[in-house]
Amino acid sequence: MAPTLYKFKVKISKIDGKGLFACSPIAARKKIGELSGKIITVAAARRMTKKMKRIAIVELDDKHALSAVDTETPFKYINHSCRPNTYMRVIQKRVEFYALREIFPPEELTCNYGETHHDGQLKCNCKSPFCKGYL
Repeated sequence: MAPTLYKFKVKISKIDGKGLFACSPIAARKKIGELSGKIITVAAARRMTKKMKRIAIVELDDKHALSAVDTETPFKYINHSCRPNTYMRVIQKRVEFYALREIFPPEELTCNYGETHHDGQLKCNCKSPFCKGYL
């Protein structure tokens, strides 16, 4: 994985737990970085998620998932928002993040997770005027 051009800091988030915050300006539509982790089966991922509130797992296809649970990647701290400033792109077995717009320090990086293992049972805390209320 290539080093990132941008600087980040993990700290307490107003959305949930810890979040990832920009420490340098990020240009719109640029790649921010990549989630690293271990490739596991979707079945194993779903078993893990039943025991966790904060899930750092992305399903890549029908058989494989990327688990960042046991890694130190800062990108696992990107919280959900119904009005995000980044988007996630799955390419083969990689999970990349891109800026939707310019992001300025000390803004928290957020991503709309879309469909999750919470099945609409977890309250959303993004506080966006467009919040749908759940994950």
